[in-house]
Amino acid sequence: MLEEITIFSDGSSLGNPGPGGFGVIMRWKDKEIKISEGFRKTTNNRMELLGPITALKKLKKPQNILITTDSRYVIDGIEKGWAKKWKQNNWMRDKKNKALNSDLWELLINQCDYHISVKFKWVKGHRGHAENEECDLLAKEAAMATNLKIDEMFELKELE
Repeated sequence: MLEEITIFSDGSSLGNPGPGGFGVIMRWKDKEIKISEGFRKTTNNRMELLGPITALKKLKKPQNILITTDSRYVIDGIEKGWAKKWKQNNWMRDKKNKALNSDLWELLINQCDYHISVKFKWVKGHRGHAENEECDLLAKEAAMATNLKIDEMFELKELE
């Protein structure tokens, strides 16, 4: 049986929109890696999505995964089936409102479908959960870095 890979993730933006980043800790067997990236203009929800997507993309073959996050947006979007419903409805939440972050939801759905199982665990943010606190710090440090990337899909949508 495959061992479960544990992913801890958090996203942050300094202003919403504003500079943002995500922080991830991945653990399996006796290994641990930390990943963080910052973007010059984005939103908190985009960073909450991009953390798990980035971690899942690092895995070369299908795995059993547990993702721990403080984002109900991410968890509910997948576990309650909202994202797949939005996708079936051409990325509309209802008849009048577009689903936000469809580019990232598409990537997260694809990654979740690729792996054997992806389970989510919610933790209350900023309440002393060690890995969540560390991911939050990684995300904020990434958002304050000088070499911020461009969140192209977000900035392109702003121009529309």
